[in-house]
Amino acid sequence: MSKKESSDKLKSLREQARHGGGEKRIEAQHAKGKLTARERLELLFDGGEFEEIGQMVTHRSTLFGLDKKNFLGDGVITAFGRVDQRSVYAYAQDFTVLGGSLAEAHAEKICRIMDLALQNGVPIIGLNDSGGARIQEGVVSLGGYADIFYRNTRASGVIPQLSLIMGPCAGGAVYSPALTDFVGMVDGSSYMFVTGPNVVKTVTHEEVSSEALGGSETHASKSGVSHFSYKDEPSAIAGFKKLLSFLPQNCEDLVPKYGYESMDESRPLLEEIIPISSEKSYDMREIINEIADSDSFFEVHENWAENIVVGFARLAGRSVGIVANQPLFLAGVLDNQASRKGARFVRFCDAFNIPLLVLEDVPGFLPGTDQEWNGVITNGAKLLFAFSEATVPRITVITRKAYGGAYDVMNSKHIGADMNYAWPSAEIAVMGSKGAAEIIFKDEIRNSEDPENTWKKKENQYALEFANPYKAAARGFLDEVIEPKETRFKLIKAFDILENKVVEPPKRKHGNIPL
Repeated sequence: MSKKESSDKLKSLREQARHGGGEKRIEAQHAKGKLTARERLELLFDGGEFEEIGQMVTHRSTLFGLDKKNFLGDGVITAFGRVDQRSVYAYAQDFTVLGGSLAEAHAEKICRIMDLALQNGVPIIGLNDSGGARIQEGVVSLGGYADIFYRNTRASGVIPQLSLIMGPCAGGAVYSPALTDFVGMVDGSSYMFVTGPNVVKTVTHEEVSSEALGGSETHASKSGVSHFSYKDEPSAIAGFKKLLSFLPQNCEDLVPKYGYESMDESRPLLEEIIPISSEKSYDMREIINEIADSDSFFEVHENWAENIVVGFARLAGRSVGIVANQPLFLAGVLDNQASRKGARFVRFCDAFNIPLLVLEDVPGFLPGTDQEWNGVITNGAKLLFAFSEATVPRITVITRKAYGGAYDVMNSKHIGADMNYAWPSAEIAVMGSKGAAEIIFKDEIRNSEDPENTWKKKENQYALEFANPYKAAARGFLDEVIEPKETRFKLIKAFDILENKVVEPPKRKHGNIPL
């Protein structure tokens, strides 16, 4: 073969690989409002440029007609490149090739790119769009999934792992995204479930659509499986690029710090947010947006467990993770879902050296049989464990209520917080004044000539004693009582001095978090 013939063959093979399953299948993909795997990677990487690995790989199967269905790349593109000038590895399943089904060669390519990401300390992004296991290859497909799951687990806490669901993701395929750090889905075109609608109908006689069973809205608001929900694929990819901007490359890297010019850090609007009445709600996001750098707050799990808000922001250019009670929903109370949501986020931030800011306004844990029977004790302990174990810089600001065991759990001084501040509006007590007065002065109230009036007086007496931050400050449980408007300034200074914090944890293999 001449040099020209050899060159022409290479060009032909490359062109063949770039067309995936062929023009008809690409048109069918576009007709569904979906991009191809290659188009997705072009959106992800800077300038649409990336280096592909394993472009010529094909499967080795001959059974059930597979010998006549051989495609270069075997249904997945694995690549590396730059995202906002940072190195990133990625793989994108190609639905135009055998429905993006996973089998031996397909899995080997994904495992290879995951190994490279782990060895080099670089984030990895998976773009999932697959019909599931390639049943023609039998148990080999199942083995391929397990090989990927094992690598997800090995990489956990070492490099950021992000999963975007761009189409179907069903059966065993769902467990790889579930093992990664963040999952995003696309409205109307992506879904995840262990068993599909037909199986559900056969086993439980329930009639349910794919969208209702495992669509983007379902997992973003009901199950919590998905952290982000996007209107279309370009929005999803842009969202994950923004998410990456808050994260370090790996567990040994420092958090990203962007240029910032110091200015007047006073925020007078913070003085006006807390209502005079402790019974009235307010939006904790207003406080977050005043404290954080302008337009920097990036919320995670926005539509799930809405009584707690978690997300990333920048403070004087530095990435921080924020955990905040949300008085707008259930008065900001902690419950099963909020505890799990907070714990997961805290552990991610601690794994990747992202400092934690806690904004506290919590009346306690949600009472009721539903909560108790579904494990509020264990779930609350998850959040407690996560904060207690975290070695990153940790700062708490109590804006209003800090009642009962929830006060302890929300990053109190007693479980290792570095700095604890409170606004003058803070109320730190075992419970609210009304309930406390009813218990402490029960006999006195019952035996008085005017029980209602006596109860009110005793409530005011208890409030004067504990509905303020000064008792806690006198004990050293608070480092300082501050004016709301100076919160941002105080936090910038505190995180700056804590930047080189070092904690030597006890010698052990790992703790036993109450999963």
